[in-house]
Amino acid sequence: MYDLDPAFDDEVAPGTNILVTGAPLTGKRALALDVLAEGTRRGDSSIIVTTKDSGKRILTDYATRTAYEGRPVAVVDCVTRQQGVNDLRDDDRVKYTSSPVDMTGIGIKLSEFLQAFYQEQGIERNRIMVHSLSTLLMYSDLQTVFRFLHVFTGRIQSVGGLGLFCIDSTAHDDRTMNTLKQLFDGIITTYEDEEPSIRLASD
Repeated sequence: MYDLDPAFDDEVAPGTNILVTGAPLTGKRALALDVLAEGTRRGDSSIIVTTKDSGKRILTDYATRTAYEGRPVAVVDCVTRQQGVNDLRDDDRVKYTSSPVDMTGIGIKLSEFLQAFYQEQGIERNRIMVHSLSTLLMYSDLQTVFRFLHVFTGRIQSVGGLGLFCIDSTAHDDRTMNTLKQLFDGIITTYEDEEPSIRLASD
């Protein structure tokens, strides 16, 4: 089981994918990073797919939560090359895609990290975070994002991982949100002036 400390007391089964939804600036990213950092402290691997911040910024932020040097923490950076920085090489910590449009690339880079951690290093507990689905939906249509997420969540399920997917609920209509919710085993909702809530399919 994966616990969701420090955000919640709940535990979820391996292979669980959770949508983290809320308005802007309600702490979705921070909540997801906190849950991954708790895993890092316990020896789980953490993979962060970022479509908003550079990999460098994510790692700087992560270091304020937990020491990760020498630990299985990795970032798929979908931002930096899009900003015109092209002389970057993938390494064991950060892999780059050309932009958030390149969903095939995102899937490949995630699979490379999962292979390194799960298959080669034998790490059975892997936590994966995507921030943010709203960026993907800005660049691609709902059907394309849905197909991508169907494969992506399936990959997390197959390795018994924990997936946290952030989305700005105010940026999308009900149809989009309801379509995407079908892919997830639970929903965490963040609020401006109250504690986040969680609803799991098993509840």
